[in-house]
Amino acid sequence: MKNAAAFLLRIFANYITSLFVLPMQHPLLLKGHERSITYILYNRDGDLLFSASKDDKPTLWYSHNGERVGTYVGHNGAVWSMDVSYDSVFLISGSADTNAKLWEVKTGEELFNWPHRGPVRSVKFGKGDGVMVTSSDPFMSHPALIRVYTINKENPTQQADAPMLEIQDHHHTGRIIDVHFLNANTRILSSGEDGFIRFFNAKDGSLEEEKKVHSKQINRIAFNQDQTLAITASADTNSRLLDMKTLDELAVFETPTPVNGCAISPLKEHVMIGGGQDAMSVTTTSARSGKFESRLFHMIHKTELGRIKGHFGPINCCAFHPDGRSYASGGEDGYIRLHFFDSEYFEQERFA
Repeated sequence: MKNAAAFLLRIFANYITSLFVLPMQHPLLLKGHERSITYILYNRDGDLLFSASKDDKPTLWYSHNGERVGTYVGHNGAVWSMDVSYDSVFLISGSADTNAKLWEVKTGEELFNWPHRGPVRSVKFGKGDGVMVTSSDPFMSHPALIRVYTINKENPTQQADAPMLEIQDHHHTGRIIDVHFLNANTRILSSGEDGFIRFFNAKDGSLEEEKKVHSKQINRIAFNQDQTLAITASADTNSRLLDMKTLDELAVFETPTPVNGCAISPLKEHVMIGGGQDAMSVTTTSARSGKFESRLFHMIHKTELGRIKGHFGPINCCAFHPDGRSYASGGEDGYIRLHFFDSEYFEQERFA
């Protein structure tokens, strides 16, 4: 009887585990960075994948086969953020070396450098790529700042050094982790260590709205294609789906570990989140807290659809391919993993 019970228990355990295994093809492992991955993004067409890490060289890959195209050499510190222009002509990057840089995607040439007073934590193009917003960390006597710069696309090596707008009175305490343009570049969204999301007028920098969304640091914010919905990733182990018009909370996705990366599928009503406890914290928490998995949730039903393992450390960032048929994740282990969904993902009813 004991053997029969143990056998049935194993069958039940395997069944439960299978519910959380996503149908994926064998992933491609990209190893081109010397240190932890900090940021990944696809271009609009999805043929190119950009990555940044705690080394100083943003890197370009072909997304369909993981072939390394080249690197962008010029930073002297960890690169925290990047963005690519709509036509994939320009790349911007922000680094711990206190600089934001403009690059030509095709050649890797550095076109311009904007010095800041502290490490540059976030950089984003506005709609039309004619403006850029940056956030820099507090450093010595200098506070955290949000800056807006114009981008001269016709003569990219001739840019204005000074920002057209600088926001010092932003009410954030600590670092500002993410900044984005919204509503046709009329508003700026910021999020940071204090767990707040704030909206600013992009013309005069005045605070328009604020809301405390998380009890701990917001590590990332990602949007759907029309920026009506946002997903957050937070150190408080939760990820939240937000209505960008009202900031109402539409769903909460709970995990046992800090959440570092998040993305909204452009194809299905799904969200992907990833994270994991860092090595230092694992020694002071339960063993299960060290799990390093990407988790897929249904954004409407709020159910967990599956998990993807593979990284040997916390997942720091993730991004869906623009066609929604694959996604990429970057980890503390220095690897980028390209995952391609199997046909079951598109055919099985539980993934509808």
